[in-house]
Amino acid sequence: GFFGGWVDAVLSRITDIFFALPMLLGAIVVLQMFKTSKSIWKIVLVLTLFGWVGVCRIARSAVLESKNLEFNTASTALGSTPARNLFRHILPNSLAPIIVIATTSLASYIVAEATLSFLGVGLPTTTVSWGGDIAQSILRTDPMVLFYPSAALAITVLAFIMMGDAVKDALDPKSRTA
Repeated sequence: GFFGGWVDAVLSRITDIFFALPMLLGAIVVLQMFKTSKSIWKIVLVLTLFGWVGVCRIARSAVLESKNLEFNTASTALGSTPARNLFRHILPNSLAPIIVIATTSLASYIVAEATLSFLGVGLPTTTVSWGGDIAQSILRTDPMVLFYPSAALAITVLAFIMMGDAVKDALDPKSRTA
């Protein structure tokens, strides 16, 4: 986003292609293609393969916004090089939204892993996973067995979302009052 041109256009189109693919559906298809033993690292790799687009789009828009601010224009007018502007002004001012979206996205990754394990395409049953625990519950005879892993999953996801909001409030200079 900082340099623009054809590189930005190509990377934006690649991002759009990946953005059109649903993360969970893509993860199911890729994990079903490889029926070998699944490990946590394969799950992380597949979720990263389909989940990077949100962070990428936020990063690009934050860089484009920072690039057009007055301090960057003034730095360029004073003779600063583009590399110096990038590392000294653009990146530090673009990190806050990236950190916020990454923190909030952790909740989506936790839910996606639990969903994959629940459906039987994620982690093996020998590995501890909330999705696997929910899938193995005996709903008709003991519904409380379903409640505990579901509640733990919901509380954890809520905690990551609230942590993302707290990080946003802490890092967003516009929300601070004098």
